[in-house]
Amino acid sequence: MATVLQVSRSGRKVDYGYGLYFGLHMAGFLTTTLLMTWGLFVLFFLAIGGFSLDGMMNHVQNLTSRYLAADGTRVDQFKLIVGGVHMVLSAALIFFRRHAILPRDAGRQERPA
Repeated sequence: MATVLQVSRSGRKVDYGYGLYFGLHMAGFLTTTLLMTWGLFVLFFLAIGGFSLDGMMNHVQNLTSRYLAADGTRVDQFKLIVGGVHMVLSAALIFFRRHAILPRDAGRQERPA
């Protein structure tokens, strides 16, 4: 005689809507973090240009001319440096914005302390 094992299932159902909501929220969080990181790069070039558009463009033009004149190994080193700085800035921003990673539950009411 064969024994049939029944899988015990709890009455809980998976809320796919909340999963999609969380996915959209996380995509927005990562997108804003990326834009903030790019903004920090622009702020850096503004700072070394004396907080003027002319000075910033002068430094960007100098960087561009040196990048185009570099050989392959120097370009690879530059890409590694920029990628590393981008990762560090992104990690720092995520650390300081960690309170915004999880979305607020709109259905739950906050209790006064």
